[in-house]
Amino acid sequence: MSLIKKLTPQQEALIPVYRDKWRKIALSTERIDREKAAKAVKATYVLIGLEEPEVVFYDSPKAALLTTLRQLLQEISWSCDGSELWGGLGIYELPPANICHDLKDELHNQIGKEVSSQLHFELKKELENIVVSPDTYSQLWSELYRQLESQLQLEVEYARSDCIQCELLACDASYYDFCISVLNCKHDKIVWKYFQSVVKECGWIFAGKYTSILCDRPLHLRFDNQNRLHSEGEPAIEYADGFSLYSYHGVTLPEKYGKVHPQQWQAQWLLTEDNAELRRVLIQGIGYARICQELQAIELDTWAEYTLLKIDADIDEESIYLLKMTCPSTGFIHALRVPPEMKSAHEAICWVNWGIPPEQFAIQT
Repeated sequence: MSLIKKLTPQQEALIPVYRDKWRKIALSTERIDREKAAKAVKATYVLIGLEEPEVVFYDSPKAALLTTLRQLLQEISWSCDGSELWGGLGIYELPPANICHDLKDELHNQIGKEVSSQLHFELKKELENIVVSPDTYSQLWSELYRQLESQLQLEVEYARSDCIQCELLACDASYYDFCISVLNCKHDKIVWKYFQSVVKECGWIFAGKYTSILCDRPLHLRFDNQNRLHSEGEPAIEYADGFSLYSYHGVTLPEKYGKVHPQQWQAQWLLTEDNAELRRVLIQGIGYARICQELQAIELDTWAEYTLLKIDADIDEESIYLLKMTCPSTGFIHALRVPPEMKSAHEAICWVNWGIPPEQFAIQT
């Protein structure tokens, strides 16, 4: 096979096609077909010389961990990272890359070295990084730790290294699919068939030697326009059995905040919230205008329709200074945070306008 020095324009144009294809698979919220999922997992076990496992299904990772974790941990001591399951995939002569995760390391040990190192890295980055963010599922694991900490926190930590997350394998699949389908890289067709089948048909897998635990996909996955977990008044990740995660622009929220729409968040919550990141999110969601009204901001100075305000309540690391503007025609209040060294409303207006005095603007009344 000749060296591939660079991609043709036609090949480059196909990168987003394969990335989008596997992103759709990775973020699917369709119920898994249990028959197809079990068939894919059993076939993979047989492929690497193991007996077909008993396949057990659960609606969510939490249900699986609560019900079977301690028993499963005894079984998976034979393989702490899933490499026994996927290390024999036999996909080779794909562009290799430096990957830290043990599961991927084992898989990439099978891969030949026929494309330049720089091309390998850049190609993988383009095909994998936007399929699905690992941060999404790090948040879900953190929520599992929180909900199970009094019972199984240590066991959950072990289980995390053993869990095969098919949405993350979809990142690899995007890369392999492009290399196989577009670059015509050599590969084991049977192995590639079952690799795709597992990624497409399964949710999370806890693979033991005799038992394989399969978790169904979430009912809902919700993101903002920057692909961060986000939802207002409802879970960002929600499973059929009720296990959920609430998030606001990528920040995990406790249920007491997450289940309430930000329009109904109360400024008084800021007075009792100890977590600085959650206070920041509450401030962002509530808005300074409502905070001014509900926490009785102190008026320091006025200039035309502008007012410099101060909130002394202990809701941030330092006192909050705000420039409030009341629209003369609608009465709608706008409020912007300004530095605490502002001494007058006029000075604050200049700061907001990048140093330009308000007298240079036509003021509409």
